[in-house]
Amino acid sequence: MKKLLLLGMLPFLGFNASAQKINYDVSFPNLVHHEANIAVTVTDVPQKELVFRMSRSSPGRYATHEYGKNIYDVLAFDKAGKPLPVQRVDGDIYKVSGIDGSVKVQYTLYANHADGTYAGLDQSSVHLNAPATFMWVKELEKAPISVKFELPKNRQWVIATQLKPGSDATTFTAPDLQYFMDSPIKIGSLIMKEWTVNNPDKTPAKFRLALEATSTDSLADNFAYKIKRITQEALTIFGEFPVFDFGQYTFLASINPYVKGDGMEHRNSTMITLPVAFNGANNLLGVFSHEFFHTWNVERIRPKTLEPFNFEKSNMSFELWFAEGFTQYYGDLILARAGFDSPAEYCQTLTSLVNTKENTPGAKRISPVQASCNAVFVDAGVAVDKTNYPNTYTSYYPYGASIALALDLELRTRGLTLDGFMKALWAKHGKPEIPYQVSDLQTVLAVFSKDKVFAESFFQKYVNGNESFNYAPLLQMAGLSLKKQFEGQPWIGDMRFKEGTELTVQSNTIIGTPLYAAGIDIDDQLVKVDGKTVGTQAELTAIVKAHKPGENVTIDYRHRGEIKSTMLTIAENPRLIVTLNEEANLPVTAEMKKFRKEWLDSKIK
Repeated sequence: MKKLLLLGMLPFLGFNASAQKINYDVSFPNLVHHEANIAVTVTDVPQKELVFRMSRSSPGRYATHEYGKNIYDVLAFDKAGKPLPVQRVDGDIYKVSGIDGSVKVQYTLYANHADGTYAGLDQSSVHLNAPATFMWVKELEKAPISVKFELPKNRQWVIATQLKPGSDATTFTAPDLQYFMDSPIKIGSLIMKEWTVNNPDKTPAKFRLALEATSTDSLADNFAYKIKRITQEALTIFGEFPVFDFGQYTFLASINPYVKGDGMEHRNSTMITLPVAFNGANNLLGVFSHEFFHTWNVERIRPKTLEPFNFEKSNMSFELWFAEGFTQYYGDLILARAGFDSPAEYCQTLTSLVNTKENTPGAKRISPVQASCNAVFVDAGVAVDKTNYPNTYTSYYPYGASIALALDLELRTRGLTLDGFMKALWAKHGKPEIPYQVSDLQTVLAVFSKDKVFAESFFQKYVNGNESFNYAPLLQMAGLSLKKQFEGQPWIGDMRFKEGTELTVQSNTIIGTPLYAAGIDIDDQLVKVDGKTVGTQAELTAIVKAHKPGENVTIDYRHRGEIKSTMLTIAENPRLIVTLNEEANLPVTAEMKKFRKEWLDSKIK
């Protein structure tokens, strides 16, 4: 999907006038009911039949999404306007026959789920993720594309997208299908903010924020300044911005109660949707930091398994622990370096990462590489049956971030940094846009660290394996303390219950918890614990607190109408916490301060 600038732009710029072209016309006569009319015209067609289809996956997503369900009234016409036969050969596939030189297929799109994965049509704004919007021609994936929008009358709407501007303000172009499908579009009363950040060699990189929110101009200005700060901190990691296509990078952002929560990276833009009232607060910045880091990591430092992106099926990758997980690590680290998270607040992030690695069943059971492969099922994939994911899977986002933390700390003990490793990857794979495999990451680490044995060991233990990692002594080098958060406190497992005359277990019990060991599972109903009836979480908590770790209690529970009894052994809560030594009344040496400063302080000079 991403090796477009060198390969894809040449046919785009010099395409012969007699070659096939694809033109989309988009109008909005029924926005009040979330519909758009879309026509796709193919010219200079030597084929007598073409296959038109909707996508089943979307860039930045890895599971399937059935976009074909939201198009209807599919019709086809020749260049004289005469109807052509349309055969629906699958749920989202249409074959048009009897073509003589050109064909136009038109359809109605329904869209009412505005986020980074789907589309949203409303009388207040238009929000388009290309795979959720546009039918495409199976035989013409390399053909150049133009799209023209007919905007509603009497509205001062703006169109924002990473697509190349065309002959007028409502026309845009793309070199081929891969680029087009990777280009979201936002239309509405957008607040536009622009800024420039210079590379170290003084070449400018242009940015703009296209914001759909209820905001004053000064509040939007201040928020754009914060995003600018994020772009500057990210720049320091890699040493340069990518060369943005058509000269700029666009943050498409809808921050209002009428969208769904999401953030989706693209080559020269990101689509961010936050379903809250806009207040410009720092807690909105995390998704901006994460998605912008993707500009390097995944968009150009790109897994070979995603190249090219397949729009007809799910896209499995072994490398998402790195592509998404290391991006999550840096998304949070950048906020700390930029001063948007205090050191104490960043300790909360570290706490989450350490617990992900050390206290989730998935991380104890599968490797980050194996977790990445499950994205085809869990990345907003739709299923109605229950799964055992709580005991078999840990998300590659925090799991990968916990590995990034471990590697960063390890490298710092060697006088190196994860920043340096990322810069080495940018030089080897990102800037020349050479897709990588897991083994390539290990190779770069070996060269960067000048220690092949270290690289092999780290990948064997923590990337291709799932061994425990000893964070405590490395965190202590930064004056950060790692300990049990609830030391000595009784615990039976962190569970969700439905309250009533009994307590109904609402989710899978987790391997390693007393409830799991006692044979209690989802949908079971706790009737009595230690001889006492329980109908509320508070009643259960009071009973557990009356005991010590290691003590046994009886549980009477109902399983499919049958009363059963079991013995449960109370354990100590295993949750860990990272705190500043200052808060734990522990010393903070000059060496610790230096380590922390080099890790967490701003790198902007």
